Amino acid sequence: MASRSEVLDRMKKDKIAFILAQFVDVHGSAKVKMVPVSAFDDVIDVGAGFAGGAVWGMGQSAHSHDMMARIDLDSYTPLFWKPGVARFASDLYVDDEPHPFCPRTNLKRVLKKARQKGYIFNVGVEPEHFLVVKNPDGSISPWDPHKVDTLNKPCYDFKGISPVMDYLMDITTGLNKLGWDVYQADHEDANGQYEVNFGYTESMVTADRHTFFKMMTSQLALKYGAIATYMPKPFSDRTGSGAHFHYHVADAKTGKNLCTDLKDRRGLGLSKFAYHFLGGILHHAPALCCITSPTVNCYKRLQVADALYGSRSGFLWTPAFITYGDNNRTQMIRIAGPGHCEDRTISSATNPYLALAAYISAGMDGVERKLEPGEPNLGNLYELGWEEVERRKIRVLPQSLRDALLELEKDEVIQGALGSIAQEFIRLKWSEWKQYHRQVTQWEIDQFLTFF
Repeated sequence: MASRSEVLDRMKKDKIAFILAQFVDVHGSAKVKMVPVSAFDDVIDVGAGFAGGAVWGMGQSAHSHDMMARIDLDSYTPLFWKPGVARFASDLYVDDEPHPFCPRTNLKRVLKKARQKGYIFNVGVEPEHFLVVKNPDGSISPWDPHKVDTLNKPCYDFKGISPVMDYLMDITTGLNKLGWDVYQADHEDANGQYEVNFGYTESMVTADRHTFFKMMTSQLALKYGAIATYMPKPFSDRTGSGAHFHYHVADAKTGKNLCTDLKDRRGLGLSKFAYHFLGGILHHAPALCCITSPTVNCYKRLQVADALYGSRSGFLWTPAFITYGDNNRTQMIRIAGPGHCEDRTISSATNPYLALAAYISAGMDGVERKLEPGEPNLGNLYELGWEEVERRKIRVLPQSLRDALLELEKDEVIQGALGSIAQEFIRLKWSEWKQYHRQVTQWEIDQFLTFF
């Protein structure tokens, strides 16, 4: 762990004048206070004060005592696009006690339990996002200044990525100066959609980096006249955005990957431990989905019909089946290599602190109960008809936020993973579902005028 003197020396070297003490609300949105570097000791020992009732899902009201955001020295992150400013991820305290409604504090609790049992969770994330512009009528379109990103299959296209190369180079160069090990960036499957891949690391660090990544892209996109959006499904006829988790569980003492076994009889390179972990993930998948896909819009990305019938590019790349298999992108869990699992269902809208807490808890429940995931599903699941899906008894993920909430309300393990946040999360998400159903869409108006 970094000491305050070490971090202070780094800040002097980096000419930091201001600190952003940052935490996230229940949605995963970054909240900050800016303080001068002269207050460095204060934001370590006391914290930057926030009125919790002004922030979603923090378990506070107008009468509540202040939430104090105390910075984590190990999370020091200079804003390379804004010289003189550094971000520190923070944990919330109320009356000198850790605030249980703080998503980062809650993830610390879950990680501590796992470490006490001898495990650490290493994870990488793929933060897919769109660059868009607002139209005069309030709608959005893909950011495409030269009108060249128009292919039905634009993934990896040189012409499509060319206008955005400066944006991607800004990200890659800046993050690599921070030591993030960015190793590739690409144009994704939808027009205006991009992805930047950076190194695998311990789950808390990844959650902090994922949050910073969204903060960063929101500002760098503006430089080029675009808006960076992590809306999971901004366009009905294009693929949605995920935040795929790549992960393994390691021994807390040695760092050894506990998910690898090259003698695996199934040929996937997974250990018994890994299969039990996957057994827990698949068992809890319906409730887990509510945390990893927490908005109404997420479920327009997870539709089974879309998985079976595709989009303008041919596929939507978002599995809706609760399955695992080989190096096969039609599965919920893709085994990308020995001891390397990827969950492709995670939404770009997820709160990484809540998602990781729930994910680890689901997997560890599988380990403790020795749950079996069954045999892997091989081949193209998108080619299966409904009869074959039913014959194989393949379960599907919830098809709406309502369905996911009903599953979460039944699952004590996933609720336990959120601790005090669980009931606040459920209450808030039911409110969002009801509000969504009170909206009248243009599609409904068009249908009524056409048929009635």
